[in-house]
Amino acid sequence: MNVIVVGCGRIGAELALRLCQQGQHVTIVDNIPQAFERLDPDFRGRTVEGEALAKEVLERAGINQADSLAAVTNSDTLNAVVAHIARTVYKVPNVVVRNYDPKLRSVLEAFGFQIVSSTAWGVQRIEELLGDASLRTVFSAGNGEVEVYEMVIPENWSGRKMSELLGDLDACLPVALTCAGHSSLPTPETVLESGDLLNVSTTAKGILALRTRLIGKEAQPCS
Repeated sequence: MNVIVVGCGRIGAELALRLCQQGQHVTIVDNIPQAFERLDPDFRGRTVEGEALAKEVLERAGINQADSLAAVTNSDTLNAVVAHIARTVYKVPNVVVRNYDPKLRSVLEAFGFQIVSSTAWGVQRIEELLGDASLRTVFSAGNGEVEVYEMVIPENWSGRKMSELLGDLDACLPVALTCAGHSSLPTPETVLESGDLLNVSTTAKGILALRTRLIGKEAQPCS
């Protein structure tokens, strides 16, 4: 697969290396020659110096044959314009855009791009790691709007049904339940046991509600 990475900053250089290690044909573009010094010695792709908005530069990078393009500079405006050109003019099928300033994310979303907001995602992950250690994220979709959490069923929920834990929490969907190393797809009638590992897909709002239920008054055993 032919991939173009626009921007040889820290993210671009690391991305280009990883793609090369996967066997992709990678070309990285930057208008500052010194930026290519960030590339790992093991990088085996091409480098193209020049302004990414210039037709000649994009075509020299091989945009006519590109399968994917990632615009990852620290300029949201530049990323948006390059991505728009790639998608509408050159019909690149897979375009991903980095969002540098969270305040400008809505502008990029208006174009309908696949967006990765490194700042917003990083802040959310740090917030999660500083929170309850009994709940950890194992998968994050998009920019963290929906995540899969893994949690240990506490003793005070042993013997109770999945429907009691998640039944009325609209934003929480059970993904898997692991007991003694064996995973299964839980149903509303599945009985929970202390120490089971439960994976739940939910939002930030949903995980707050679930955390409250696990440790709050309503988590006490039924009389």
